[in-house]
Amino acid sequence: MIGIFDSGLGGLTILKSILNVETHGHASLRNYDYIYLGDNARAPYGNKSQAAIYQYTREAVDFLFSRHCRLIILACNTASSEALRKIQQEYLPEHHPEKRVLGVIRPLVEEITKHAKIQRVGILGTRATVESNAYLTELRNLKPRLEIFQQAAPLLVPLIEEGWLSRPETAMILKKYLRPLKQKQVQALILACTHYPFLLPQILRIMTKRVFVPNPGEVVAKSLADYLERHPELALQATQNPRVQFCTTDDTTAFKQLGEKFLKQEMSNIEKVIL
Repeated sequence: MIGIFDSGLGGLTILKSILNVETHGHASLRNYDYIYLGDNARAPYGNKSQAAIYQYTREAVDFLFSRHCRLIILACNTASSEALRKIQQEYLPEHHPEKRVLGVIRPLVEEITKHAKIQRVGILGTRATVESNAYLTELRNLKPRLEIFQQAAPLLVPLIEEGWLSRPETAMILKKYLRPLKQKQVQALILACTHYPFLLPQILRIMTKRVFVPNPGEVVAKSLADYLERHPELALQATQNPRVQFCTTDDTTAFKQLGEKFLKQEMSNIEKVIL
């Protein structure tokens, strides 16, 4: 079982890609069992303290391990930037040494830095992710001479969670957030929140074809396929009848209504849980 965790619905962009991406020679990712956990009752995480984000993420990790996950993807940039390192370095060795937790930051950074011509990079993220400088640090570690420009976009996650993808208010706010990055003439844009791919068509239209905007879900899915191939010791096996279970800490009706709209498939196996 592979766990996928997000503060809300954004991680569905990662799950959608995992279930659909072509992995070129790897076993199809759709043939594994998954459990998705959205902490919708406490979303968004982007405006919370580091201590709170770490506590919530650790509770989610413990829950998913209790449901027999051996590998968990933090499909949340805020959790990846504020909690992942401490969980990997301190919590897992003491409590779950045989299990693994991965984030979404490193795969995206590697995707950007393998393009030699890209010298100016924009980062669009939640306030917590931007203030953590997690992307900036990782980018500079791999490519020290990059020019990096960060833009916090705290209103986007609540708008997306409300299902306001096509509202003119959302389009106006999105343009306002992207304008400073356009003015800096960035050559690539990192969507440093897994909710933002829901707005990818609008973002691509605003930034134009001159700007490389990788789809985080596709990048993370291919990284997962590669990780599974390199780590057979996790004993994760593809199955003949794979299943996807969904859990939320909030109302299941609202989660199902918006989730099906975002995932583009029926979500019949939804459970309300307490962390």
